[in-house]
Amino acid sequence: MTSNNHYDVTRWHTGNPYRDIGEVINSIIADIKSRQTQTDSNGGGKPGAVIYIPPGDYHLTTQILIDISYLKIMGAGHGFTSSSIRFNAPQNEWPNWHEIWPGGSRILVDIAAGDGQPEHAGAAFYVERSGEPRISSVEFSGFCIDGLHFVDDDLGHNDPENSYVNGKTGIYIASAQDSFRINGMGFVYLEHGLTIYHADALSVHDNFIAECGNCVELRGAGQASKITDNLIGAGYKGYSIYAQNFGGLLIAANNIFPRGKSSVHFSGVARSSITGNRFHAFYPGMVILEDNCSENLISANHLLRDREPWPPMQGYDNGLDDSFGLVHINGDHNSVIGNHISASPDTALSTPPDTRPVIIHLVVGQGNYIASNHIIATREAGAEQSADAGSCFTTQVGALLATDRRVALAVTAVLVASAATHNTVLDSGADHQVILDRSLNAFRATPVPGQPV
Repeated sequence: MTSNNHYDVTRWHTGNPYRDIGEVINSIIADIKSRQTQTDSNGGGKPGAVIYIPPGDYHLTTQILIDISYLKIMGAGHGFTSSSIRFNAPQNEWPNWHEIWPGGSRILVDIAAGDGQPEHAGAAFYVERSGEPRISSVEFSGFCIDGLHFVDDDLGHNDPENSYVNGKTGIYIASAQDSFRINGMGFVYLEHGLTIYHADALSVHDNFIAECGNCVELRGAGQASKITDNLIGAGYKGYSIYAQNFGGLLIAANNIFPRGKSSVHFSGVARSSITGNRFHAFYPGMVILEDNCSENLISANHLLRDREPWPPMQGYDNGLDDSFGLVHINGDHNSVIGNHISASPDTALSTPPDTRPVIIHLVVGQGNYIASNHIIATREAGAEQSADAGSCFTTQVGALLATDRRVALAVTAVLVASAATHNTVLDSGADHQVILDRSLNAFRATPVPGQPV
């Protein structure tokens, strides 16, 4: 028996999905609403539907508005491929490439928020519904949302394709919602990949969200959600993962690429966990807790900060200086435990010049517990930044594996500012690597081999 609640965008009678998939999906949602009108019929009434997007390229010139629960929009593959590598390669090489653009089930976003328009005007998918109950159980799975191009940001950069600005958003969820799922998706070349307000029981899992100005932004407030098993990488202006006024957020098992302004940025977040992730960055400010973040756990992560090895991107940074810290904390009763931190910045580019890089910077707060963090600080002896390095892949892999030319680098392992008191720092730096007021904070140095304890 064929279900009338399963739709294929290529078989729908209204619109042409290849020219404007937005018109088609909006028409399908209207059909679902016209048929599912009973709120309580035999213990049910509005089961929702599945909208299937087969492999192919689908332009979107009409924003898709989702205002029903129990809707799943699914494709046959996330289709991600690097647009940054393509746009930073000579165009005369493109004809010899196996493929040029992202693929799979791919939506090409042809709308953008213009001057004076609200941010959500540039979203491919806009989720908004008022009233009770909250919109629930909307799923996005297995397709690619492609912003196509970035535009000139008027900052004097040579290539607008590296600006990370275009007024486009992949999915914008404006309403309070419950149990949404974004799984197995691809997001590329969007100024904002995912922007979500007031999330409850949200799952962002196993997605490829990269080469976006901002990747995942949880705004407003929320609770009891997770961002897990994703491959993520924002641009130098934006957030890889941002959360605001959240409680009970789990960030785990993500691999976050460099070039984002930060890997994880919390603002007013409480009782949440950042655990078991791999973070890689070219700039300070990898993990930021600001606006009185409290009772959060940062544990068992691998953090690597090194220099940008790929010539096309060496002229960009996030504007933070090396005294800011790789981990920057403002708040109370947070735990930073058992992390492995590898710091190998380019000391020739330190800001301000000759600044000793700070690894963990506790700016304001009390009751914080920093313990058993293994910090390896090195510089690459005799290394020069090459102007004619190889491909992006080989250049970055080579930089990651180049551990044989490393020599020790002087850093401040932990800096506890004067406004932070009654904190505990244990085994996270040798005596000379930790700066704090020992009359107001507890401290135990990491033993140094060959020196008496």
